[in-house]
Amino acid sequence: MPGDFGPLLDHLPAWLMVMFRLSGIFILAPILGSATIPRIVKVMLVFTLTFCVYPMLLTSGRPAAASLTAIIDHGLSLWTMIPYVAMELMVGLIIGYAASLPLIGMQLGGDAIDKQMGIGFADIVNPESGEQSGVMANSLFMMSLAIFAILGGHRVMLMVLVGSFDHVPIGGFNGFGELVTMVVGMLSVAFEMGLRIAAPLLCLIFLQTVAMGFIARTVPQLNVMSVGFSIRILNGTVMMIAFISIAAWVFANEMWVLLEHMVSFFGL
Repeated sequence: MPGDFGPLLDHLPAWLMVMFRLSGIFILAPILGSATIPRIVKVMLVFTLTFCVYPMLLTSGRPAAASLTAIIDHGLSLWTMIPYVAMELMVGLIIGYAASLPLIGMQLGGDAIDKQMGIGFADIVNPESGEQSGVMANSLFMMSLAIFAILGGHRVMLMVLVGSFDHVPIGGFNGFGELVTMVVGMLSVAFEMGLRIAAPLLCLIFLQTVAMGFIARTVPQLNVMSVGFSIRILNGTVMMIAFISIAAWVFANEMWVLLEHMVSFFGL
C-alpha cells in the first residue's frame, strides 16, 4: 500500500525557504563560498545543512517556529513563493558578504602594496575567489583566511545565519534602511583596515621616492630608475616581513568588529 506523503509535502515550501536562506553563504561567504569547492559538493552541503537546521527551527517555543508553522498550514502559491525566495536568498547573501568583508579589506591593502612596490603586474590566481590578484594581495588574503578559520569566524557566521530565523522571520525582512547603514558602516571599516595595513609601506616608499629624487639631482650619472625599482621591491619585502605579525593583529581585531556589527544587526 503506497505511503501517504501528504504531511511531508506540507513541509516542502517551508523547507525550501530555509534551504534558500542557507544557500546564500555558499555563494559569497569565506571558506564555504570558495571557488575551489565543486558545485555539486556545495549543493550536497546545502541539503545536509538544511536537513540539520530545519527540525531545530520547529522546536516549540522558538520564534522561528511560528513563521514556519504558518507556511506549513497555509502553504505558498507560486507568485508568493517568488518574492519569498528572493528575500531569503538576499538574507543569506548579506550574511555571507558581511563575513567576507574583513578579507576583502586585507586584499585591498595588499593591492595598494603591490602597486607601490611595482609588482602589480605579477598577478597570480586567487584559489579562494578564482580571480587574479597581486602577490602581496594574495598572500595577505590567504593569511587572513587562515586567521578567520582559526578564530572561528565561520562558526560565528553559521551562528548568525541560524539565529537570523528567530529575528528575521521567513518572508518578513523589512529593514532595508538599517541594512544599507550596516553595509556602508562595514565597508568603511574594511576600507580603513586596508589603509592601516598598507600605510607603513606607503610611507616608506614615499620617503624612498623623495630620497631617490635628491640622489638623482646630486648624482645625475646614476640610473635612478633601475636602482630605485630594485630598492623599492627590497624595502617592501623587508617591511612586509617585519610587519606581518602586526598585520595579522590588525586583521583579527577588525574582523571581530565587523562580525559584531553583523551580530548586532540581526539582534543576536
